[in-house]
Amino acid sequence: MDNLINFLTAGILAATPLLFGVLGETLTEKSGNLNLGVEGMMFMGAIAGILGPYYYEKAGGTNPYLALVIALLCALLCAGLGALIFSVLTITLRANQNVTGLALTMFGTGFANYFGEAVGNSDPSGFLSVSTGVKGIFNNPIFPESLANLPVVGKLFFSHNFMVYLAVILALLLAYFLGHTRTGLNLRAVGESPATADAAGINVTLYKYLATCVGGAMTGLGGLYLSMNAAAGVGGAWVYNCVNGYGWLAVALVIFAVWNPKRALWCSLIFGGLACMRYYYPISFIPASIYDIVPYIVTAVVLVVVSLKHSRSNQPPESLGLSYFREER
Repeated sequence: MDNLINFLTAGILAATPLLFGVLGETLTEKSGNLNLGVEGMMFMGAIAGILGPYYYEKAGGTNPYLALVIALLCALLCAGLGALIFSVLTITLRANQNVTGLALTMFGTGFANYFGEAVGNSDPSGFLSVSTGVKGIFNNPIFPESLANLPVVGKLFFSHNFMVYLAVILALLLAYFLGHTRTGLNLRAVGESPATADAAGINVTLYKYLATCVGGAMTGLGGLYLSMNAAAGVGGAWVYNCVNGYGWLAVALVIFAVWNPKRALWCSLIFGGLACMRYYYPISFIPASIYDIVPYIVTAVVLVVVSLKHSRSNQPPESLGLSYFREER
């Protein structure tokens, strides 16, 4: 029983960066934009989120809570900047969305790895790292230890850092926004038929820009989690190529979750569990490398299964990946 609870707890931690990525890309795709640059934006959020508090502390700052705010803002703004570049190229200049997204991934990956290694090499310690206090803010549970020690439910529900709960809250808020607000319904209309939405007086360009930039910023939080959380890496120290495919998994999970933020919670948890299964349920004759590729194999299988279902609820927004030409309306 203890092993199962530990496995589920680890799965929740591993699912959190995926959930941020899935939510951000879901919001983006609901506007009709297909941004394949999630991996790059997560990298940008990861490096900016660790550089912000790093330079704050180098300047003499000692307040870990202020460092936390700086890390969040830097991750959001840097990833959002990547999404803004994508938006200008695809919405205003009408560049191909697939090619632009791939270019953003390559740019974000190189950008993060270059600055992570360059700043780390220039530091006397030889690597880029924040203080123990900042690491604790991102890794320590936010609930009292008495709650975490409750049988079964304590470790599952009350032993996590604040970013785990932030991801869940964002999922519920996004589900409510898309399904129960006029702005959310307008956004869905833009993604389904931008010409019809435009004729109804909805500012298609504004909705696409906002959804893409806000969605991109949300994926940056997933990158920040990967660079700051000890369960995902070193925790508070830059690790080369730390995102390591999470962005691509997030893009695939958007389809698995059929563009539903609530369903994204369970989908992320499943894939988070697959990612850490080898540590809790190893099979002696299966190499560790096989465990590493299981999430990607399952992703491919799921994509095939979903594509075979012709239910309207399982289909992407009608205009996904297509540039909108108003003069053709």
